[in-house]
Amino acid sequence: MRTRHTYALAGLIALACGGGAAPMPQMTTDPPAPERPEPVMEADTPAPPAPPSVTVAPPQVAGLDTVRAGRFDNGRMWTFENPPSAYLGETYGIDADSVWFRRARLGALRIPGCSASFVSGDGLVLTNHHCAREHISAVSREGESLLDDGFYAASMEEERAIEEFEADRLVAIRDVTAEMDTALEGINEPQARSQARESAEEEIAARISEEYGGEDAGFEVEMVSLYNGGRTSAYVFRRYTDVRMVMAPELSVGYFGGDPDNFTYPRYALDFTFLRVYEDGDPLDTSEDFFRWSETGVESGDAVFMIGNPGSTSRIQTVAELEFRRDISDKGLLAFVNNRIDALEAFYGMDPEAGEAMDLRNTIFSLINTQEAYGGILRGLHDPVILAKRRDQERAFQEALDADPELAEEYGGLIAQMAELQDRKALVAGGFGSFLAFASPDYESAVLSRALFAFQYANGSRAGAPAEALEGVMTSLSEVPDQPPALQELLLAARLRDIEASYGADSPLTASLLGGRSPEDVAASVVAESVLADSSRAVDAVPGGGVGMGDAAMQLLGALISGIGPFQQALGPISAEEEQIAAALGRARFEVYGTDVPPDATFSLRISDGVVSEYEYNGTFAPVVTTFYGLYDRHYSHVSGGTGDGEWDLPERWLDPPGDPDLSTPINFVSTNDIIGGNSGSPLVNADLELVGLAFDSNTEGLSGEYIFLTDRARAVSVDVRGILEALEEVYLAERIVEELRSGG
Repeated sequence: MRTRHTYALAGLIALACGGGAAPMPQMTTDPPAPERPEPVMEADTPAPPAPPSVTVAPPQVAGLDTVRAGRFDNGRMWTFENPPSAYLGETYGIDADSVWFRRARLGALRIPGCSASFVSGDGLVLTNHHCAREHISAVSREGESLLDDGFYAASMEEERAIEEFEADRLVAIRDVTAEMDTALEGINEPQARSQARESAEEEIAARISEEYGGEDAGFEVEMVSLYNGGRTSAYVFRRYTDVRMVMAPELSVGYFGGDPDNFTYPRYALDFTFLRVYEDGDPLDTSEDFFRWSETGVESGDAVFMIGNPGSTSRIQTVAELEFRRDISDKGLLAFVNNRIDALEAFYGMDPEAGEAMDLRNTIFSLINTQEAYGGILRGLHDPVILAKRRDQERAFQEALDADPELAEEYGGLIAQMAELQDRKALVAGGFGSFLAFASPDYESAVLSRALFAFQYANGSRAGAPAEALEGVMTSLSEVPDQPPALQELLLAARLRDIEASYGADSPLTASLLGGRSPEDVAASVVAESVLADSSRAVDAVPGGGVGMGDAAMQLLGALISGIGPFQQALGPISAEEEQIAAALGRARFEVYGTDVPPDATFSLRISDGVVSEYEYNGTFAPVVTTFYGLYDRHYSHVSGGTGDGEWDLPERWLDPPGDPDLSTPINFVSTNDIIGGNSGSPLVNADLELVGLAFDSNTEGLSGEYIFLTDRARAVSVDVRGILEALEEVYLAERIVEELRSGG
């Protein structure tokens, strides 16, 4: 799915909520009515029989008590330490042996927030345009706008270095579960167990890292917890930091359809970018392990395999946890995101030049993506059939525990205990919608962020804190990004609206913050009156004691702390208990089901099997593939018809292409692969490990995949490699890349 860079926001949210908030995938509005079939598509031909793992239409349910959990409700994100060789052989008739899985693993990459893959023997890398969007902007030189105009390096010498970029290749996996279990044996108190686990992980990672030569040799060791701690693996990565931009289409092509088309299908986006990994100044030799480009692509019924790094799922959360998310935490998160989008878009509309300088476009894109995702997630949580399936799964799991005396004694009461914790969290529900991403540089007003550091400095100074600690606080204060006063006002008003909506207009906290005024009036007065609204004045005033509690921003912060403090104090112990129970439930599930049920996603490498398949859609069937015909139809029907606002505008290069593109070429396709945030940029390969697609999205029906995997209408949406090649050859005249892809480098 189109994840973009939602994980930074997810981390801040988890921090503000004591770790109890969910991760972030994506959504859109309800799908539009289907278009007329395109001239050359397979939509009018009868669909082939679906394989056993695909349900073509949702079941007709007489009553919720008849709903049953499915075999793959927990998904098909298989780990490489437990590869599903027998399952793939039985289901698809392929010989997926250890050599096959090794090639699949070494051809894949993990990049910041996304996935990628090697597609030639000379270190050429393919990922999504939206995964590289910030870096495309970063390599633009004075007078250039490569995000809008696209980029093509006609030679290797013209490939542009990307600063502070890491590409990780998984070279080894070690199961360290036994060692971890020994380190935690007899430690039951939540905080002590958490500290012991952290200490053991650091010790194991350091030891293994030393074996490989450590960071100086270009290796990273990451401890990966599976089944909520039921299993632990050490992943050894070869990290590459010399990565260069090779080719990127225009934003209007890579993000064709914009937000209206996001999480919909049919789609017509060429969401791809090429990078190259270098080592010691030369292109990395990947001749032994890369995915060769398929010239034939896919057709309906083909088995395809997605290899990537799904970010996070919560498929083993209890029903009580999902209901809490539905009614409180995810609901508050969506309101938070809505308020920040409104604030940032309002400022961008007021001052586009300043907005561009601050790269607000990419921040807004990311937030809108999250907004769409959580809209879809919440819709699924309100679906009684989905929750009924989860209840049936939970019932079967509880029965399996109760049937074994030893398991019953150790794990039998955990589900009930988790439900009781959700009731306790509900007592402080207001905090979940009020304090998300507090002091985040992207989503908080600078004046309030500086007030927090000024408060910390004053307290530390009074308590006699060491000079280096105070210097650290001042460094944090000085690093708060400058914001124009208008943006500070908008973001501060958004924070105050969060609190007013979550706690209620008549609550003591709201009253202490607003004093009967509107959030906008309070925000305007704070920004106008506080010395902390200006960076240089703040840096000068704070160390000298020139910012006391009489400052307008400090007064507001004081009132806020009266709400944040009790919320964190109440939530802290609950979160520690939740973590312990979740880990125990993970161990219990592993005891009952073993590796037959994949663990939740952890932004670690997985392989997901699926089938290219149409699905029922608004009374008809969504086609398996879309083509260039549809791309141009979408453009002309919206632009020349006067109904579009630029989302479907094609650049001049595409309106008068230098070559002669075949408009019947497939551009996007759908499959039943298991996909979630982090899978953006994942390669889709066939049984011969040839590249056939590039994952970039989920349809809106698939957004409930965050907590349940269904294949009746949920689909992964991928860019077809045939469309990429046609665009490179006939529109961008990128013969150098075309030759490299066809020859393998």
